[in-house]
Amino acid sequence: MSRTPNALKRGEPRRKATEPETIVPAPAPSRTRDAEATQKRILAAAKREFAMNGLSGARVDVIAEKAEANKRMIYHYFGGKEALFTRVLEDAYTDLYQAEQSLKLDHLEPVLALETLVRFTWNYYLDNPEFLTLVNSANLHKAVHLRDSKIIPVISQSRLKLLQALLDRGEKAGAFRGGVDAMQLNITIAAIGYYYLTNRFTGSIIFNCDFMAPQSLRKRIEFNIETIRKIVCQ
Repeated sequence: MSRTPNALKRGEPRRKATEPETIVPAPAPSRTRDAEATQKRILAAAKREFAMNGLSGARVDVIAEKAEANKRMIYHYFGGKEALFTRVLEDAYTDLYQAEQSLKLDHLEPVLALETLVRFTWNYYLDNPEFLTLVNSANLHKAVHLRDSKIIPVISQSRLKLLQALLDRGEKAGAFRGGVDAMQLNITIAAIGYYYLTNRFTGSIIFNCDFMAPQSLRKRIEFNIETIRKIVCQ
């Protein structure tokens, strides 16, 4: 009986066929860019929705529609509405901190640097009203969405270090009095702008004065700067 060339001799071990090596392809750059773009659209839409309606009133389907994304993508990328709200808050505080960093306060004379910080904080609130409403919404929920954040403590400590460095520099130059608490000063700078703007509607009625009129805004920021200077300067 004839044998084929590939026939095995008796007792010859059977050789295994060579298996092709499995190679997992890297994600296509275009797919990665699409995912990043989708997340950015979701975050932008969520920021507007949360700022307008708060956490309780915001709807995931509205966010998805405004972001031109599938609602399932929100859960895929962020885990749900609560986690998305946390991310929006973290981004909001990060944006504020990065904007503060761009001031380069360490390059300015201490008193001018202090005035620059006060004026910046005021203008930031005016230019980013959604930041104030997001903070309001977070406080309505007792800031539970920030308690487990790994980002917020880092930002907070970095901001306090920036202000403490300014206070130390001003004290060394003889421009600032000693012993000013950086955290309390940070709170005061934020509060004198935050309170005025978040209470602009009731305040305008109570004091029979348009809080948002250009003249009112100019008077307020000058008062804020004068107040902080009297707290800090010699």
